[in-house]
Amino acid sequence: MLYEAALWRRLIAEWVGSALLAAAVIGSGIAAQQLSPGQLGLELLENAVATAGGLYVLILTFGPVSGAHLNPMVSAVDAALGGLRWRTAAAYLPAQVSGCVTGAVVANIMFSRPAVTISTHHRATPAHFLSEVIATAGLLLVIFALARTHRGASAPAAVGAYIGSAYFFTSSTSFANPAITVGRMFSDTFAGIAPSSAPAFIAAQIVGGGVGLAVIKLLYTNITAAQAAQVVLPHADVHDSNPIVDAETV
Repeated sequence: MLYEAALWRRLIAEWVGSALLAAAVIGSGIAAQQLSPGQLGLELLENAVATAGGLYVLILTFGPVSGAHLNPMVSAVDAALGGLRWRTAAAYLPAQVSGCVTGAVVANIMFSRPAVTISTHHRATPAHFLSEVIATAGLLLVIFALARTHRGASAPAAVGAYIGSAYFFTSSTSFANPAITVGRMFSDTFAGIAPSSAPAFIAAQIVGGGVGLAVIKLLYTNITAAQAAQVVLPHADVHDSNPIVDAETV
């Protein structure tokens, strides 16, 4: 039986999950720099493996509560397809962004760095913009294709594998997430992004969200709101018109 969670529980799940995601991305980037100084390929591999594995575990952990979106673009497309109410998607946004910022601060502190260091890693180029469009659209296609074909249980592994591979097949190393883009600004490390580059990345991710939505509708014309509601991992959504069933009260 699926666990039905009140909105405040889902927001906590999105906040904690986003914080742990940012900590995994940034913390593994710092560790890679320390373990393999000057070996950029190996550093990227270490960062990618840790991120892919972290995503797998985080989706398994928080998916049954909130769906484990951990990404405003996933929430927005879910809402556009009817699987999530727009006001819920709007509530998810600050939880996801503030969670990623918190995770960046925690990662810095875990490696004895100042809590906040503004990144100087400039990334905004036309190639990076195109990469983020493709990375975001591809991520959304993977997630919603699985939901449409009743294979949502495979999402943790599929999303982790996609992001891990996209670290290498995109020049931007596949942020594909506006919330993590904001979080990465607060760590001047291997995984960081300069604030001046972040707007271009976020714009590309929004464009990628639109492209992904169009491709999803083109390929999966019969996707239903019920199927979209199972993104990223199958979970129960509580609507205002229905009584909230909480595990602590049954």
